[in-house]
Amino acid sequence: MINQKMDNVEYLILIAGRKQKDLLLSRICDVDCRIVNTIYGRGSVESNYLLDMLGLVAEENKVIITCLLQKDKTDAIFNMLLNEFSFGHPNTGIAFTLPISGMAF
Repeated sequence: MINQKMDNVEYLILIAGRKQKDLLLSRICDVDCRIVNTIYGRGSVESNYLLDMLGLVAEENKVIITCLLQKDKTDAIFNMLLNEFSFGHPNTGIAFTLPISGMAF
């Protein structure tokens, strides 16, 4: 019975620049994400002085946001990330989901 309920739930992992944290949290909560966790991290991109001056280096300070969401909300989340946060462009962010149907509580 528990696994039947969990078949409809996925675990979202989202990594983006820390400057986007507040807006990302607001928008994913609008799509009914549950049990949202925020972790701060630092990217591993090496940069040089010239690229820094031109502003062409990815932000080093990252935020990792994880949450549970219903499987039928996944497309809405990914469309929102592509359209509102430009996740389709390099150095903007990455997001993926993992099924959690095998977990039991």
